[in-house]
Amino acid sequence: MIDKELLIPASQTDSAAIHSQTRRGRIQMLFLLLACASPVIASYFAYYVYKPEGGKTNFGTFVQPPQDTNPAWLDTPLKGKWTLLVARPAGECTIKNETCLEALFLMRQLRIGVGRESDRVQLVWLNTDGKPVDPEVLLAYDEKVAGFKVVNLPADPQLKTQLLDWLNREGAGQKIQLLDPSAAKMMYFPVSNSPKEFASIKNDLAKLLRLNRKGENL
Repeated sequence: MIDKELLIPASQTDSAAIHSQTRRGRIQMLFLLLACASPVIASYFAYYVYKPEGGKTNFGTFVQPPQDTNPAWLDTPLKGKWTLLVARPAGECTIKNETCLEALFLMRQLRIGVGRESDRVQLVWLNTDGKPVDPEVLLAYDEKVAGFKVVNLPADPQLKTQLLDWLNREGAGQKIQLLDPSAAKMMYFPVSNSPKEFASIKNDLAKLLRLNRKGENL
């Protein structure tokens, strides 16, 4: 009886064995790659598909993508420093109006709270009605004492409309808005007199100052 394997040329037998080994090797390599990549795939899924609230570390709301400013909007340079900006009408922001002063006080304390990094932060009060600032308020919140720059809305109607539209996007018009050194709005915070929330806002600001100096001009 003739052995059927003897009817197969030796070269074909070797080739079949080689192909079989190659397939096994490829399968093993695929499993190995999947095993190595699984943590990356899992983290990608967790970040982009399922974001548990417990994973959030920032208190403020990120603006994504950041919203650029037009240099013609405000009569003060915004590039080169981190800017905390708030919009309030001077006619209403009197010494008796605690609601208005609360935002100014919070911004002043935030700048003080970052300690030696305070020179990297400027405070801008956008005076939305153009009226004179209450002298008593100005004593506490001027540039020399508290680092505030008081600026008015642009006189040009088109620029004014553009600025107000930018200011109020995402309902952020009454909140404290943070601009990065490129002069783009990248985060906003609620106005709060809660010590816990103040600490959270300060932590956000301190973290950003610690991690990013790009574009600063001190």
